[in-house]
Amino acid sequence: MNTQKIMADLEAKHPGESEFLQAVREVLLSVEDVYNQHPEFEKNKIIERLVEPDRILTFRVVWEDDKGELQVNRGYRVQFNNAIGPYKGGIRFHASVNLSILKFLGFEQTFKNALTTLPMGGAKGGSDFSPRGRSNAEIRRFCQAFMLELWRNIGPDQDVPAGDIGVGGREVGYLYGMYKKLQREHTGTITGKGLEFGGSILRPEATGFGALYFVNQMLKDKGIDIKGKTVAISGFGNVAWGAATKATQLGAKVVTISGPDGYVYDPEGISGDKIDYMLELRESGNDIVAPYADKFPSATFYPGRKPWEQKVDIALPCATQNEVSATDARQLIDNRTLCIAEVSNMGCTEEATNLFLHHKMLFAPGKAVNAGGVATSGLEMSQNAMHLSWTAEEVDQRLHQIMSSIHGQCLKYGKQPDGYINYVKGANIAGFIKVAKAMIDQGPI
Repeated sequence: MNTQKIMADLEAKHPGESEFLQAVREVLLSVEDVYNQHPEFEKNKIIERLVEPDRILTFRVVWEDDKGELQVNRGYRVQFNNAIGPYKGGIRFHASVNLSILKFLGFEQTFKNALTTLPMGGAKGGSDFSPRGRSNAEIRRFCQAFMLELWRNIGPDQDVPAGDIGVGGREVGYLYGMYKKLQREHTGTITGKGLEFGGSILRPEATGFGALYFVNQMLKDKGIDIKGKTVAISGFGNVAWGAATKATQLGAKVVTISGPDGYVYDPEGISGDKIDYMLELRESGNDIVAPYADKFPSATFYPGRKPWEQKVDIALPCATQNEVSATDARQLIDNRTLCIAEVSNMGCTEEATNLFLHHKMLFAPGKAVNAGGVATSGLEMSQNAMHLSWTAEEVDQRLHQIMSSIHGQCLKYGKQPDGYINYVKGANIAGFIKVAKAMIDQGPI
């Protein structure tokens, strides 16, 4: 495999799609040695097929706001790869959504889903519509208009969307309600549904819970106890809430959360009522964390800054892609941070990731760390298919098993001759091999 040539061709074909090109480059560099050991991969042009989505759906979404004026947004669904199962991946509603971001997320989702051991392919979708500042009626009308364009291309054994940034339980409910009306079937076509109509217990917490199960195993592998360790978390939505909840349950102390306005540092720890208040902040719709410091005197708000400047044991980016820069990485390295784990998708820039690996830091990528979210979505699909509902204990046990399996795969493929565990390489190789073999077995289609 000639990685430089493949990347040059991709950059010429997809100019300006920086997030997508970054995600592809990371995987190619990780799997290059393994790829070259398997001539059947080259013969079947696996890389050339893997870096191109199966299809991209782009559509106009026309909806009416509360003033009676028509609004126009763009909608997308990137169905990236279904070699091991139906397409599976979230829908994101945010002004920043573009094709590069959705292609990167769909590409990452393909390998993440392969790691879960569940039969799910990779996809991602969304729109440049932002729910913030919109009324419930406007959000409902937009969701219904969005689904009116998408519904023919999804289904329980075809493509199963879920929530993502800007798409929570409310939006999933509106999307699923419209799908059900159009399709005239009640199936497990969307995950993240309400418990009353097919949702899975623990789904809102699953990404954060799974991440902490993975981080705990990383530390245990090094003989380190998570109890008593300080944790910096970015974001304050469902993912950050789940991570803070489980970190506290495991005996660690969460000391930061953040938003677009800056971050809050609480040396007494963010637990109990303080964690509950995170959800109140999110539900307020203001997208700021400053009020936390007003409510809890133990906390200090740092406007326009990131939490990575604080000296902590564990750093967990939980907000969005590329939120940890090279400068942030150097701060974490200088502060002798024990462990950094991407709970957000590709939470670190390429430069930051390379710095962590160069300094042999205990670092793991999002496709491994945050796979608990989509894994629990897969469990929701299973429950829907069997027309039953598992208890919280049953779901949590399965989530534990899946995260343990992912960690084991990372160790198998990521252990270096000097004993260092390169979790990035391990996760990429494990996911790639599974998808590549499935593609070969099914022929050049």
